Amino acid sequence: MLRYLQFRSNECLAFDACANGMRNRPYDLPPLDLIEGFDAAARNLSFTKAGAELHLTQSAVSRQIKALEEWLGVPLFERRTRSLALTKHGESLYRTVPDVLRTIENVTRDIRHDQLARTLTVTTTAAFASLWRIPRLAGYTRDHPQVDVRISTSSAFVDLERSNVELAIRYTSVAPQVQATKLFEEEVFPVCAPALLKDPDRPLAEPADLRHHVLLHFDEQHDRLPWLDWPTWLEAVGLSDFVAAGAVRFNQYDQVVVAAADGQGIALGRSPLLKRMLRDGKLVAPFSSKSVAPRAYYLITSKASEHNADVSEFVDWLFREAGCDANAVTRRAQ
Repeated sequence: MLRYLQFRSNECLAFDACANGMRNRPYDLPPLDLIEGFDAAARNLSFTKAGAELHLTQSAVSRQIKALEEWLGVPLFERRTRSLALTKHGESLYRTVPDVLRTIENVTRDIRHDQLARTLTVTTTAAFASLWRIPRLAGYTRDHPQVDVRISTSSAFVDLERSNVELAIRYTSVAPQVQATKLFEEEVFPVCAPALLKDPDRPLAEPADLRHHVLLHFDEQHDRLPWLDWPTWLEAVGLSDFVAAGAVRFNQYDQVVVAAADGQGIALGRSPLLKRMLRDGKLVAPFSSKSVAPRAYYLITSKASEHNADVSEFVDWLFREAGCDANAVTRRAQ
């Protein structure tokens, strides 16, 4: 009854507007209810079946079609004794109506989904995302299928509040002047494919043996990470005048790791980024020599997300994966 009354109200308004010459709207269209009723009737070729689909009576659908026909000034159906058939104008309209209604439905559904979806955006470096977080992310999404996790990679510091980003994982030497928790520090040491370690012609018993191998370099764009350069590591172990068998350079760290796992040379590994690959035997560390990098990974939460339950659960998951103390000291802006 309510839907019928709404239809009658729309119908009267539409025809009053026509009678008074009110054509100020940007689109000269009949009410959407009439189009929806026509679609159901044309698809079923039955006012009764269309009414059942739309939760209307047969007579209500019949009145909708009659109103639409009067609005257009042409018949859309041939009323036969026990059936309906589309006229040529009805067929012309029906070729367009389903696509239009489907387009409106898809757009409005997407809008509603965006409003109802529980999204969580995390920004971090490409290396951390590809080597540490993404390989572990399936565990979180399996337990939280209702949360849409979005990963944004950038070396730049993103303003979380202005960018509507909930979390950031940043690689820095000084804790940011915002709410930040240290996830873990980083150790640097050579890594290679297991096959290279087993090569009898090119032993890897001590750092000096690296001279037999190709070294894989990470050329950081702004030279801000010298401890990830081979010259710095070699000098630290007393090999300042060292010449390797060759060198290959990359501008992304995950490319360095892929080349190392493929046996193309020796890379400087970073823990915990490569912890899983070392555990799974995709990489090995030939020497015990390690150095602690001056930077660490910090987790930062936006102020707007401090009381967001999904963010809190994701943070707890990060700490469990990182093996960190859940009661780590938090530094807040003064």
